Amino acid sequence: MLSDDQLNEIIVEAENVPSRVVPEKTPVNSSFSMVSSISDIDVTDSQSFGNPDDKKSKQLLRFSTSLNESFLQTLHRSPGSVGIDTSHENIQGQKLIASLIPMTSRDRIKAIRNQPRTMEEKRNLKKMVDKEKSKQSHRILELNCCAQCLNSISRAYRRSKNSLSELLSYISLWQKTFKVIGGKFGTSVLSYFNFLRWLLKFNIFSFIVTFSFIIIPQFTVPEKNTLQFTGLEFFTGAGYFQDTVMYYGFYTNSTVQHGSSGAPYNMQLAYIFTTGACLIVCFFSLLFSMARNFRNNFINPHIYSRGITKLIFCWDFTITHERAVKLKQKNLSTEIRENLSEIRQENVKLTLNQQLIHVSAHLAAWVVSTGVAIACCVAVYYLAENNSEFLKNHQNPGAVLLLPFLVSCINLATPRLYSLFRLVERYETPRREVYILLIRNIFLKISIIGILCYYWLNIVAQAGEECWETLIGQEIYRLLLMDFVFSLADSLLGEFLRRLIGMQFPTSLGLQEFDIARNVLELIYAQTLVWIGTFFCPLLPFIQMITLFIMFYVKNISLMMNFQPPSKAWRASQMMTFFIFLLFFPSFTGVLCTLAITIWRLKPSADCGPFRGLPFFIHSIYSWIDTLSKRSGYLWVVWIYQNLIGSVHFFFILTLIVEGKDKMFLIEKLAKLQDMEKRANTSSFSMERRDVEQTSPLHVREHNAAHDLRFRRSVQEENPKV
Repeated sequence: MLSDDQLNEIIVEAENVPSRVVPEKTPVNSSFSMVSSISDIDVTDSQSFGNPDDKKSKQLLRFSTSLNESFLQTLHRSPGSVGIDTSHENIQGQKLIASLIPMTSRDRIKAIRNQPRTMEEKRNLKKMVDKEKSKQSHRILELNCCAQCLNSISRAYRRSKNSLSELLSYISLWQKTFKVIGGKFGTSVLSYFNFLRWLLKFNIFSFIVTFSFIIIPQFTVPEKNTLQFTGLEFFTGAGYFQDTVMYYGFYTNSTVQHGSSGAPYNMQLAYIFTTGACLIVCFFSLLFSMARNFRNNFINPHIYSRGITKLIFCWDFTITHERAVKLKQKNLSTEIRENLSEIRQENVKLTLNQQLIHVSAHLAAWVVSTGVAIACCVAVYYLAENNSEFLKNHQNPGAVLLLPFLVSCINLATPRLYSLFRLVERYETPRREVYILLIRNIFLKISIIGILCYYWLNIVAQAGEECWETLIGQEIYRLLLMDFVFSLADSLLGEFLRRLIGMQFPTSLGLQEFDIARNVLELIYAQTLVWIGTFFCPLLPFIQMITLFIMFYVKNISLMMNFQPPSKAWRASQMMTFFIFLLFFPSFTGVLCTLAITIWRLKPSADCGPFRGLPFFIHSIYSWIDTLSKRSGYLWVVWIYQNLIGSVHFFFILTLIVEGKDKMFLIEKLAKLQDMEKRANTSSFSMERRDVEQTSPLHVREHNAAHDLRFRRSVQEENPKV
């Protein structure tokens, strides 16, 4: 070991060098570790120093050489440094130093973060780099005023971005409740509540947009409601509500303008553009969410290792509260059980006879479920076709609730029948069972909505009613309300009674498990009705926002009281992707088709609504474009409409571009996986050769350091967020 005087001399010499890498009062052994780990930063000499004639490059070269000499002096003075190749260390030291100096703040932080060191060493290294940067910025960097301003803006942007992300995570809805649910019931049940919160954000956005651009402008136009409020309107949606901003027929078709100096506000354009903007935002949000979840859950390499590294080696040391620590431990144990259960299920192999029995049971279940779905659709079609005649013969205000009541009964009973098929089919994995139930239920519910849309657009719209758009809005409101009432009754009464029965007969029934497929399809069914009905009832997003908020607390209470954790633990990291895909297709695509037929093919009512007197809804856009084409200052808007919005070829090319990017993304990920596999095979082969060779004490130390470095690298590759 070195004496105190020698060590102080080395420290003073290192401090006098304009370094950004050497920490203050670094021990001798740590300097050797620093030099030995520089191979992690792969920067070529040409990238580091650039043109030899450049003044900055010469300064960097002199700086790296001087600091490298201090490293070598330290190594030569240490007894354990005998036999080290100084020329090799010189080159490696230059690479390390030259790669850190010209980096931006973000790149420098990444480089330090990727160093195979402890967190304390990285923090000290970063502090020292920042300190030396502030001391020598006037000599080396020589930044002008503009560059300093840009750096200040960049730092302010990063700080504000981090603060905003921390604020959003802090005010995120039900964050603590989600941790409790995930710890007790696992990620499979938690995926339902994540999906519910995701839909709630959708409806909050839709309500803010419609309220700002449609409802508030209509409030400025005085309209007197002569109908009397009785309270029955909350159930039927008719009566007093008919002449309010709740329905399409109440909105004016005139241009809203206050005073001679006020800007005109075209209600026709506002109505159709607001609806279109909500649908466009929902479309791209669905695509983005699907792509992000697909990337995180299907493509990222650390998923294939099932995140064992995260479960074993990572712990949030900021958690100090005893209850939070126990909750975190429970979440980790549940996640480990899910991973182990999936590994065990993948290794299960069936005999030929068992496979034949399973295939026969699946075919029989599919035949029965398809027949039941067809029978339900025929019943709904018969009820819808005779609904108008039934309402004419029965003047009771409650008669309008018959069709929504029967549809809700079908939606409640049929999925429960589908859930009983699991007793016969006996799927190997719970995930496959959920997928099959989701497909069967989505086929049933979307078919029912399709029949109702056919009834509204071909019977109600063509019947010559005074304001058929308002009638359709009332029908959708009643369907949504009745579905909410049935869901509440099922959660508060049905699931409670099922728990009591299960407790009385534990051997045959036992406690029930949360039915993910049925509950998710209830959300998709309700959201589909909201998207269709927003054009006819602009307040539907607000109503759905309230129902989702209530349903979260009702489902949470029922889950904690009436359900047991899944008997088979399984990971549901990919479930959210499948939920969003079902919401996009066939739900959202069916909504687009329905509204397209309404806007392009149907004639608006002559006496109500903002489009009264027009041959088709789309003619409001045509008239606006014709007006703009006569003004030279707005020809660019006409060009955008004709060549982009109104062009089929543009959307075809856009689709090809999106698909091409997805393919390139998958190819890049596949290439990365192949490279990782090659590196793993190469490292294992080199380790085997090194074990055979006779090693000296110095080689033993180098081998242990390299092994530790490879281990840390593998941990970082499997979990980049560590």
